Amino acid sequence: MLVKTYGAAVQGIDASVITIEVNIANGINYFLVGLPDSAVKESQQRIKAALQNNDLRFPGKEITINMAPADIRKEGSLFDLPITVGILSASGQISFERLEDYILVGELSLDGELKPINGALSVALMAKKEGYKGIILPEENGLEAGLVKGIDVLPANNLKTVIDHLNDKKEIEPIQWQLESILNRKGKKYMNDFNDVKGQLNVKRAFEIAAAGGHNIILIGPPGSGKSMLAKRLPSILPPMTNDELLESTKIHSVAGKVKKDQFILAERPFRKPHHTISDVALVGGGGYPQPGEISLAHNGILFLDELPEYKRTVLEVMRQPMEDRVVTISRAKFTVDYPACFMLVAAMNPCPCGFFNHPEKECSCNSHTVQRYLSKVSGPLMDRIDLHIEVTPVNFDD
Repeated sequence: MLVKTYGAAVQGIDASVITIEVNIANGINYFLVGLPDSAVKESQQRIKAALQNNDLRFPGKEITINMAPADIRKEGSLFDLPITVGILSASGQISFERLEDYILVGELSLDGELKPINGALSVALMAKKEGYKGIILPEENGLEAGLVKGIDVLPANNLKTVIDHLNDKKEIEPIQWQLESILNRKGKKYMNDFNDVKGQLNVKRAFEIAAAGGHNIILIGPPGSGKSMLAKRLPSILPPMTNDELLESTKIHSVAGKVKKDQFILAERPFRKPHHTISDVALVGGGGYPQPGEISLAHNGILFLDELPEYKRTVLEVMRQPMEDRVVTISRAKFTVDYPACFMLVAAMNPCPCGFFNHPEKECSCNSHTVQRYLSKVSGPLMDRIDLHIEVTPVNFDD
């Protein structure tokens, strides 16, 4: 018997429908085709154990599973649930009448529990766009996917719950999170508030201009002058994110696996502060299985690079094109993915290796050649893309 279920594959920050065809015939083999990776191939052992531990039968026949379209690589364990439901339906253990209404995603544990996945928000948005009635997914991803209106988001904590819903024994209550309640929040208190800064009037004025226009800014000054302290407080004067910005930023963090159970949505603009030992791939994105980098995680927010000259030159140079185009394109032999990268760059650096060049009280121990060599670590084309260059001087303690 042939049965079709519907799952999803996430490429970049967008998802696409994967049709999972399960056919059961006479024989004893198990075939899984359609360009699956190792995690998908290993699903047979998880599914078999989950069925046995829930008093369900794993068919002792020839099972052929095709994941279409076959030219898209299937990655991760989110296909466990649709494959399991397909096997149960093809073997006559559950009804197949409602399968075409739902997108199914979730990883199975050996006892049948559903574990959370990455990219739940992308899958929910795709399901709505493609006209599906709803999406069945792990309970921990329910609130995140519930940000999408116009679709039934059905969170389940185990395989038994999904089976009872498909057999019309016990319906899963759909969840719907009211996005407006997050957007209309009032009285938000930031841990690092711009209002706490005393003095530094010229720098504060520059930050206000940068925040108003989304300009890149660099702070140059000696240690202890307040560069990092000011940068950390910049998010408190940025305007709140719009509905579209909130969903897009949350979608990027969801795909990267950065969304936590107790913080399923980015209520504030992102503030990313990578260490200066970061690699160029980690900053711009990519890898064997492409993932968004720090500049994409900072989308609609701030990327703060402290001690700018200490970053490797190759790392800084890969930012030049994304800063201009506001998008990162990761190209591989068989596919290309785009990650949005509309971020505000805030950089900080010392004026010289010792840090006290042009200090009002302390004397600099560097010669002019050393200072020039230190400043030249940051290339001219990159500095040209930074709109505001501000000199930060230490503030007297009494002031």
